[in-house]
Amino acid sequence: MSVDFVPFEAERLLSWSGLMEAFAAGHRLPQPEIKDLFLYRGADTVLDRGAWIDGLGALVKVATIVPGNAARGLPTIHGSVTLYDDVTGEFTGLVDFHLVTKWKTAGDSLYAASRLARKDARRFLLVGAGNVARSMVDAYRSVWPEAEFTVWSRSRGSAEAMGLPVADDLEAAVRAADVICCATMATSPLVKGEWLQPGQHLDLIGAYKPDMREVDDAAMARARVFVDARATTLHHIGEMMEPLKSGAITEADIVADFWDDPALFLRRSEDEVTIAKNGGGAHLDLMTAVYIQKAWRGR
Repeated sequence: MSVDFVPFEAERLLSWSGLMEAFAAGHRLPQPEIKDLFLYRGADTVLDRGAWIDGLGALVKVATIVPGNAARGLPTIHGSVTLYDDVTGEFTGLVDFHLVTKWKTAGDSLYAASRLARKDARRFLLVGAGNVARSMVDAYRSVWPEAEFTVWSRSRGSAEAMGLPVADDLEAAVRAADVICCATMATSPLVKGEWLQPGQHLDLIGAYKPDMREVDDAAMARARVFVDARATTLHHIGEMMEPLKSGAITEADIVADFWDDPALFLRRSEDEVTIAKNGGGAHLDLMTAVYIQKAWRGR
């Protein structure tokens, strides 16, 4: 069996619409086998994620997250992505880690927002100014080409570096937005429920550990809440764990995930507030990596 070594340059072959189709097709397959392993050394993390979807294949993705690398002039995250044949288990590909992560992460929230955000949304607020926020600009514009972006960051310098209008007052920026995209490393809530306005949609991306969250209990209680996958979010990420523990929401309040009937994962009215929590499980890495591998093979 041939083995593909897919570089970041494969990005020129990809489209957000193509990835959305891959997600839709992947979620029509059987539920995946998923397992995450976390190792910690102080502020540093090793995250080992595996997924197997019957009919699609298997993936192992390993990431190291070292916050101190910023002071060293190095990327915070490094890693590898390997693919295996669904039937034989043979090694079929090594796909650039950063390419998979970029498209999976942004595509996950785009897939949710395309169903939940209002079709006439125009004012998009990016809370955070890192690589994910940059990716979301391109992703959102694939659905909302007239989107107008504002960025807020705890570091004004990083916000200005994005070349977009910068907000100094987070509360005012949240109140004025149609779509709020949180992509930070926050361990305590930044966005408060009392700031939210009718018709808004929030994409929550940043939190991935039990001690991380980006919005408060009031926001979760006020909104109709959706997740990409219950199995990788509800009891694994502080964004969901804390409001479930406090009673601000219950598991019954989670309206749907991507594995449910697509008719459930929709906005019901122009005035409701919706929240989509991006857990970014390994099954989404698998769908993304296979999409990238197919595009590379077909080049």
